[in-house]
Amino acid sequence: MAKQTHEIRDPIHNFIRLDSDERRVLDSRPFQRLRYIHQLAMSYLVYPGATHRRFEHSLGVMELASRIFDVVTHPANVTDEIREILPEITQTHQLPYWRRVVRMAALCHDIGHLPFSHAAEKELLPGGWDHERLTKELILSEEMREIWQHMTPPLRAEDVAKIAVGPRKYPEQQFTNWEAILSEIIVGDAFGADRMDYLLRDSYHAGVAYGRFDHFRLIDTLRLLPSTPTDDQTGIPEPALGVEEGGLQSAEALLLARYFMYSQVYLHPVRRIYDIHLKDFLREWLPNGRFSTDLDQHLLMTDNEVISAIRKAAEDAQAPGHDPAMRIVQRKHFRVLYRRHPGDVEINPEAGRAVYSAAVKEFGSNAVRHDQYTQKGSAPDFPVLIYPNMIVSAFSLSPVLRGLPVYAIDYVFVDPDKLVEAERWLRNNREKLIQFPYEGEAE
Repeated sequence: MAKQTHEIRDPIHNFIRLDSDERRVLDSRPFQRLRYIHQLAMSYLVYPGATHRRFEHSLGVMELASRIFDVVTHPANVTDEIREILPEITQTHQLPYWRRVVRMAALCHDIGHLPFSHAAEKELLPGGWDHERLTKELILSEEMREIWQHMTPPLRAEDVAKIAVGPRKYPEQQFTNWEAILSEIIVGDAFGADRMDYLLRDSYHAGVAYGRFDHFRLIDTLRLLPSTPTDDQTGIPEPALGVEEGGLQSAEALLLARYFMYSQVYLHPVRRIYDIHLKDFLREWLPNGRFSTDLDQHLLMTDNEVISAIRKAAEDAQAPGHDPAMRIVQRKHFRVLYRRHPGDVEINPEAGRAVYSAAVKEFGSNAVRHDQYTQKGSAPDFPVLIYPNMIVSAFSLSPVLRGLPVYAIDYVFVDPDKLVEAERWLRNNREKLIQFPYEGEAE
């Protein structure tokens, strides 16, 4: 009996299709919960259209990961060297299994997200936990194993978990080159389907053009290519996602889109301070100030429960978390007092921390917040195929990638009731405050 195809309309990819087996995953509790998890936390308070959820993003990642898999495994796009490094790619009878694993791993790669996605993950989970670990545990749960086992053919839960989170987030497991490259299709630094979809989708819903790039051309030119050997003794190259030379400009556009979306949207100061107020609320409202890692409790906790609690606390001055809740509901968020300036950084790389520490002494810890973030690493390098059969580093070809800036912020926020006084204080003391070394207390 042929499996029924289900079509879902999507503003980014037009139609996303699943068969009946895959529909069972879509209908599962862990995945349906993503309907109630905002993709961009409280960014809708800055960009009103940014109310999209992890649900549709995950569908989009599955769609893009499927396209990438089909392109890079097509026999016409596979070199003899890759066939030697990745013998699995020649086992055509197994490719449909692995294609299904990639699709389901992409679909489930975000089911471990906390309410409001990344906004409070690092501070409000116990040590050793993050959304990837919760994702892995849910994929391996009895509830999901039952679904994997009843697919045709049955999927191994461990395969789906490994491909969904990747080697960096699953260090206790050994990954073959094949498994690592399949995971890179979803969560890779350069060309992961996760990154492609969130840039396209976030820019669409935020109403900005920064995240757009020619993903059609980029995907069509993606190839599995041997990378620079990582083992100097054996000299054996590892496979990596790279591009044909004709796709280099599309790859540049992707990485430029990422830079602009971070600098203009994701690191917007008002967006960041709402995340801080949200974390302040959750610390007071959650039992013991942390989210539970119990899977049943995780599945019951969504943005809906948090928003409801915020609205109640905002109206009750005695409720835990009243002050940050009030600031969110009434839009009385802290205002920017100080922001990173290249001239200040030349004098003192920790200028923002110096201003923050001094402001705490002057106005009290309840009236000041500090938010510092610097991109980890520079733009990723990747192999580029130059015909007839030469592979070079993208950095050797692209001055755009070599010169791509690192995005960084360093904000000091202050209670709006103290803003005028604080701005006057900063004008009178700025030059002294940013001097290096600073003698005040760190956070």
